[in-house]
Amino acid sequence: MSIFGFLSGEFIDVIHWTDDTRDTLVWRFEREAHEIKYGAKLTVREGQAAVFIHEGQLADVFTPGLYMLETNNMPIMTTLQHWDHGFKSPFKSEIYFVNTTRFSNLKWGTKNPVIVRDPEFGPVRLRAFGTYSVRVIDPALFMREIVGTDGEFTMDEISYQIRNIIVQEFSRTFARAQIPVLDMAANSRELGEIIGGEIEAQLAEYGLALPELYVENISLPSAVEEVLDKRSSMGVIGNLNEYMQFQAAEGLGRDGAGAASIQAGLGAGLGMQIGTQAAAAGPWGAAPAARIAAPPPPPVEHVWHIAEAGQTSGPFSKAAMGRKASEGALTRTTFVWTPGQDGWKRAEDVMELAQLFTVLPPPPPDA
Repeated sequence: MSIFGFLSGEFIDVIHWTDDTRDTLVWRFEREAHEIKYGAKLTVREGQAAVFIHEGQLADVFTPGLYMLETNNMPIMTTLQHWDHGFKSPFKSEIYFVNTTRFSNLKWGTKNPVIVRDPEFGPVRLRAFGTYSVRVIDPALFMREIVGTDGEFTMDEISYQIRNIIVQEFSRTFARAQIPVLDMAANSRELGEIIGGEIEAQLAEYGLALPELYVENISLPSAVEEVLDKRSSMGVIGNLNEYMQFQAAEGLGRDGAGAASIQAGLGAGLGMQIGTQAAAAGPWGAAPAARIAAPPPPPVEHVWHIAEAGQTSGPFSKAAMGRKASEGALTRTTFVWTPGQDGWKRAEDVMELAQLFTVLPPPPPDA
């Protein structure tokens, strides 16, 4: 065997990387003394890029393919060019493999509530969370700006920084968008696209891209959600008095003892009515000269709600409304609403409440 055949068989390396961790972004090929031999074969698979570092400087980036590392096509110094060092080159060379596939289903969320001004509810505190994906588009820039000399760089080491960028841009974008709270669910997709577009320019400075960003949920504080649920329930109920009567009748219908009591009471009342009619008819069964008419049912008392400064309060009885009018808390221009009424009206436009202001004394004469 010739000496050149011996050298080629002695020093050839096979350089490649197979990743089974699913969270590694950069992995350094470990070689004794970081020496890359003459004629080494470099295999770069799909979804990878290989960054060649020679003497501490980034020399080249290899895309997927098979490469033969030789002096005629590589900017490196090999052991075959330094016979006086006993085939041990003093030049250090390193190969870093960069994962260029998409890392998906990464989580983001607001650590603290974001305060925004809603056109209907005023200042509200919101929380949001969702998912995003990221991938390396410029391996050389990513190595210079983020990785440095880290031999094994994982997604966890940069995901925290990306989440901070997303949350910061979400706060700015949502505050500028002025989307009402009740319309957030319908605009979550558009909101995610706007935020992703704003973040894309920042991540490009690190050699990264943000292919997807989803806003999965935007939530209000629990106390506000409870009030919103009550408001929705009132809108569904409509006439409050009719609803209370229905609830009472339904409850008695479910209660067997209550239903039996009602039947017994109706039976006793019917018996007394028959006895009274028989006594009035006399011994010969003559009909009375005139029937006693039953009294009409009592009028239904309305309850009122008051709207002031974008907030609602109530319900209040008419007596309570009278006290508010006497104290000045209820004026003619105060907006009020009662079940069955068509929208909010001024107190002076409601006949039942307008009477409260006519009984008040006029203003005192000037001294």
